[in-house]
Amino acid sequence: MSTPYPFTAVVGQTDLRLALLLNAVSPAVGGVLVRGEKGTAKSTAVRALSALLPQVDVVPGCRFSCAPGAPDPACPDGPHEPGPGAVRPARMVELPVGASEDRLVGALDIERALAEGVKAFEPGLLADAHRGILYVDEVNLLHDHLIDLLLDAAAMGASYVEREGVSVRHAARFLLVGTMNPEEGELRPQLLDRFGLTVEVAASREPAQRVEVVRRRLAYEDDPAGFATRWAGDEHEVRARVVAARALLPKVSLGDTALLQIAATCAGFEVDGMRADIVMARTATALAAWAGRTEVRKEDVRQAALLALPHRRRRNPFDAPGLDEDLLDRILDEFPDEEPDPDPEPGPEGPDGNGPDDSGPGDGGPGDGGPDGGPGGTPPQESGPDAPASDAEAPQTPQGSEPQPSAQENGGAGPEQAPVRAAEPFRTKMLSVPGLGEGASGRRSRARTAHGRTTGAQRPRGHLTKLHLAATIQAAAPHQKARGRSGRGLVVRKDDLRQATREGREGNLVLFVVDASGSMAARQRMSAVKGAVLSLLLDAYQRRDKVGLITFRGAGAQLALPPTSSVDAAAARLEQLPTGGRTPLAAGLLTAHETLRIERLRDPSRRPLLVVVTDGRATSAGALGGDPRELSRRSARMLAAEGVASVVVDCESGPVRLGLAGVLAADLGGPAVSLDGLRADSLAGLVKNVRTAVTSQSSHTNRRAA
Repeated sequence: MSTPYPFTAVVGQTDLRLALLLNAVSPAVGGVLVRGEKGTAKSTAVRALSALLPQVDVVPGCRFSCAPGAPDPACPDGPHEPGPGAVRPARMVELPVGASEDRLVGALDIERALAEGVKAFEPGLLADAHRGILYVDEVNLLHDHLIDLLLDAAAMGASYVEREGVSVRHAARFLLVGTMNPEEGELRPQLLDRFGLTVEVAASREPAQRVEVVRRRLAYEDDPAGFATRWAGDEHEVRARVVAARALLPKVSLGDTALLQIAATCAGFEVDGMRADIVMARTATALAAWAGRTEVRKEDVRQAALLALPHRRRRNPFDAPGLDEDLLDRILDEFPDEEPDPDPEPGPEGPDGNGPDDSGPGDGGPGDGGPDGGPGGTPPQESGPDAPASDAEAPQTPQGSEPQPSAQENGGAGPEQAPVRAAEPFRTKMLSVPGLGEGASGRRSRARTAHGRTTGAQRPRGHLTKLHLAATIQAAAPHQKARGRSGRGLVVRKDDLRQATREGREGNLVLFVVDASGSMAARQRMSAVKGAVLSLLLDAYQRRDKVGLITFRGAGAQLALPPTSSVDAAAARLEQLPTGGRTPLAAGLLTAHETLRIERLRDPSRRPLLVVVTDGRATSAGALGGDPRELSRRSARMLAAEGVASVVVDCESGPVRLGLAGVLAADLGGPAVSLDGLRADSLAGLVKNVRTAVTSQSSHTNRRAA
């Protein structure tokens, strides 16, 4: 077993260490979500935390970690006889992103259950994590059905396994810790709210701190055991302090003033529900115990708000998490502590009063001293096409294109217009891809999935996961006499088993092709266009889609954002989108065709939905040459011939309309909808139109081929 990196050797990252330690003191706080760029010691700190947790008393031989003094009466391994318990270290269980449902909740031996009538149950990761830590790296990439199971277990403190009339329940109370890189997509709100605390981490920009990160990292790699030994004293001190804080926790008083401060803070920041108030109260109590005090003070409430509220204030994925500290101070000042201490005792050891002093030479700020991501402190790569949303603060020129400051460079259609703000987003009606897919789990188009309503049965391909009981019995019943059945149990063989086929929803690749030419440059018009695309991006986020963004203007088109799960990155690119120049519509469609071709090779099961936002004009052929309108029509027909589901958002406005977007939609084999028609209350029947148009186009193509 490799020697883990010591928790106290992580350079800086004060908030991260504090949040983890507070959960070690009071697991009722509800876990930690760690957000940040790659190479910032997220995984390192989490994996090192388990060594600081107190040991656990368990019933010997119990696979579900029952406590000897209070065993779970419903434990599948029970009932447990009174007796001395065994002691073992607290576990840290890692849930892989690609884990199956059976691996998470456990699996039943279906053959034994049918033939012998026994509950032969193999525990999963939720059972292993009981009374310990459940760690999910890249939690934002976890499949939806696994997230649902985590939500249920976290809410009820128990895991339920239901398989065709066979039921198993066991306790599953664990400290949930997740790490994620926001560039790769956001977390759905239901799971986000289940994390008690959240922490934003970033690598230090101070050379001295980065030097210390590298120094410790290299020392650890050269001699892991020796490095851990040098930090053993600090580890022991922190472990002892966690034990002392746990013992003090029940004695901490949460007075009326502190409760008023908590309630006023949550109300002032307009957080939803009451979970924020409860988490803040538990966090403030843990902070007081960690500081060695028996009363909660205003500074505890303030720190609790900074850890518990930022992720609960987000109304949509485009809102940056954070808290207005000036507003927080104004709210807390309205409820001063009743009896301020005129001579406060020194705070806990450490330069910040929140944790142990693990500073080394050159320390003093965030950094990565961990073994999981290469040398820590590596500067984030922000020059690629899939860079984080903070790239929006970069110069306005779209990536991969040259600045176009003049009318001549814009193809003679006028100078480049400065970016305008998007209009307020609105709720859109669902657009879906016709047919039945087999893509990633999501909430948009119909698909064969592991979850959903049962539509039939088939022989299992590989490991049986969802038994179709009626079909299995029907297959086994004719052979009972030949198999010599004599008892009550049904004689079932492997060939009799039938897998249930289910229909649910999949996530799609929604590829936006946005016209940014001079004809779209009117400020009010472009603001409405951006608002519409932003609304569709929000819908894509809620339906767990991947998104991509192509813009065309001037002499050509560019892939502004390659397909990604990070819709906030797409929103940032959209916000900074300049306009101006002629309209190379064909270039935009051909770029979409090439992008979809590449994505089909990478992820063949994920079906695309093409959303073209334009007024339908085609005034430039760019480098292709020829008639712009004819080129655009040929490009559209090529996409339709390959069965790409498309929707055209018609941006044409004014009293005189040419109807060119409708012509484009007909060539693409999909519907055209106006900007106003995108709204949910005025988009009735659009999904039906998408399906009808694509089916009609497909039939026409087949007849023409025949």
